[in-house]
Amino acid sequence: MDRFLTADDLAKSLRRDVRDGLTATPKTLPPKWFYDERGSALFEEITRLDEYYPTRREREILTARASDIAAATGAETLLELGAGSGEKTRLLLGALNGTLRSYVPVDVSGDFLAEAAARIAADHPGLAVRAVVADYEQHLHLLPGGRRRLIAFLGGTIGNMASAARVGFLGRLRAGMGDGDALLLGADLVKDPARLLRAYDDAAGVTAEFNRNVLRVINRELDADFDPDAFAHVALWDAEEEWIEMRLRSTRDQAVRIGGLDLEVSFAAGEEMRTEISAKFRRERLEAELGAAGLSIAEFWTDPAGDFSLSLARPV
Repeated sequence: MDRFLTADDLAKSLRRDVRDGLTATPKTLPPKWFYDERGSALFEEITRLDEYYPTRREREILTARASDIAAATGAETLLELGAGSGEKTRLLLGALNGTLRSYVPVDVSGDFLAEAAARIAADHPGLAVRAVVADYEQHLHLLPGGRRRLIAFLGGTIGNMASAARVGFLGRLRAGMGDGDALLLGADLVKDPARLLRAYDDAAGVTAEFNRNVLRVINRELDADFDPDAFAHVALWDAEEEWIEMRLRSTRDQAVRIGGLDLEVSFAAGEEMRTEISAKFRRERLEAELGAAGLSIAEFWTDPAGDFSLSLARPV
């Protein structure tokens, strides 16, 4: 395992993000801090909910198209950004068995990544598995090279960035790609806003707990005294930006002390703090943003319902 991100780096990043976000107007927090052990377990629960379709739909595409992806890329290295548990990746590993020599999962959580990588290595004894603890938004230039890499960025995570940030990220990704490399990009598609809202505000309240978990992370890591029950989960559709926003709404006037930052933050009753954007795409937008980054869509696949997409993009 390579480590480009230490526990101290994460702690510094959390302090910076919380200070910057809670002193801004309006207040914001980045979604990456949802994912401690409890947050990761809650998200896994979300992916199994009836309302939350993206994980199922992406798996449908991978099941149907993994052999096509393998034939089109002949990849020798699979580099996965934000690898998580790697469950969907197993479909690609199986299809690429004839050419694949190495698998490089990249994630910020070292312990979780080590466990997932060990399981995959045990199931694929002929495959070199080289896990990398890194923040892919900061460390792209440090990630392993190799011949004929397939870079997988799945799950619709690209939608957590605003448009300018997406193009910038994709441009940095393109800068490190060789002629034989390809990008496999998962992106959720624009659809009925009512369906989108249900996916981010489920009847069982699991997403609400997931949203509030960021406050529990801050309480534990930065000696804060947020009362998570004093914040209501809010999901809304921004038709102009074509994204879902998740917010936390203060249910009363309150002041929060963050001891680790020597900071006190006031919230008015009804004040909302944005915790996530999740952009939804049309093919035209994907083509434009990938094109602006120096990439061209070679293949574009959706599930039968047209809910989700996988784009196979190459450098131009």
